[in-house]
Amino acid sequence: MNPSAVPKSANDFIERQLDERLEMVGKAFRSHVLSFWGPLLYGVDDLIRPAVEDLRRDSRSRSLTVIVTTGGGYIEVVQRIVDTIRAHYRHVNFVVPNSAFSAGTVLVMSGDRIYMNYYSRLGPIDPQVQTTRGNMVPALGYLIQWERLLKKASGGTLTMPEIQLMVDGFDQAELYKYEQARNLSITLLKRWLVSHKFKNWKRTETRKMPVTRKMRTDRAEAIAKQLNDTDKWHTHGHGISMEVLRKDLKLTIDDFGTDATLSEPIEQYHALLGDYMIKRATGGVIHAPGTYLPFMSN
Repeated sequence: MNPSAVPKSANDFIERQLDERLEMVGKAFRSHVLSFWGPLLYGVDDLIRPAVEDLRRDSRSRSLTVIVTTGGGYIEVVQRIVDTIRAHYRHVNFVVPNSAFSAGTVLVMSGDRIYMNYYSRLGPIDPQVQTTRGNMVPALGYLIQWERLLKKASGGTLTMPEIQLMVDGFDQAELYKYEQARNLSITLLKRWLVSHKFKNWKRTETRKMPVTRKMRTDRAEAIAKQLNDTDKWHTHGHGISMEVLRKDLKLTIDDFGTDATLSEPIEQYHALLGDYMIKRATGGVIHAPGTYLPFMSN
């Protein structure tokens, strides 16, 4: 036996098992494969870049499958991750075994194909921003509350506590940052849907009419507006199922749960990774075959 093939520890053994299971996912999709689980924090993009470059080294494959589980994060991080991936791959699949919320939803919408099952969830577009106190907050919550107070102010119905809140509770520079994050999220989602997911949409489903770029853009804008509608989804963490995405947003979502050649390797990999992250008390992981990179401790 090759000494290098002998696991040095229980962790080494599990990570090799994870490599094998991740490679099985790649074989099922006939692509390179990358896994990301954790928040989309600043610096994560810097870690994903070498992982993607290593995958592409000495290989002609231009297809990548990304397994993603995330509660969201910063939209600027998502933009750099997508720019990195698209610099190396022409076709990108996103697989959501559990959930990809907020900025994670925008990330998934950059794919050519999105794979979910009945249990998977995406979420409203509500990117996280960092306040001057250093904590992360959902941008839309602050903006909506500010806009409601402005509306009450214009109608002369503000209470004294609300007046005090407007004076002391809202930093104008932070509000501007929140607006920029919201607008960037919508802009990126529209751009990526038109460029990637809708690129092969050539004919309408019912009348079989040719699809124009304006039709693709209008559809992308409608989806962005719906995902940005907090009255529709109510909360930052609201889960949007595959069926709702198909029915209400008219998005084509591939159901990996109906295909055992996809569902079995995806679910086996995802379960082992989740257990291992709990064992190691790890809050975030970037994983490609041969590279297991934890980046956050619980």
